Amino acid sequence: MKLAVVRVRGPVRVRHDFVKAMELLGLHKSNSCAIVEDTPVMRKTLVKLKDYCTWGTLDEKTLAELNKKGEKVVHLNPPKKGFGRKGVKMPFKLGGALGDRGEKINDLIMRML
Repeated sequence: MKLAVVRVRGPVRVRHDFVKAMELLGLHKSNSCAIVEDTPVMRKTLVKLKDYCTWGTLDEKTLAELNKKGEKVVHLNPPKKGFGRKGVKMPFKLGGALGDRGEKINDLIMRML
């Protein structure tokens, strides 16, 4: 199973170890998306980055759209109608943009393409 990881927040005031983890994923800029395997190690890394990224499980249609770009890390546009009603500083469960979205990541990525 594949996960899509989208960097939501920029590089200002980010701890050094978080910057290193995002660089290893290839997420150098805001609105960049990396496709990674769903493993326990990756899940722990994403929980560590929960205040800067959002992620979820990809479906076949969205994966095919991202693969058209031919890259492992895809730079996307900002989403139409925004990330969420409470912005990029709140978790997804509370109406924001950060953390695990589950299947709803597909809707976000389609709005960003």
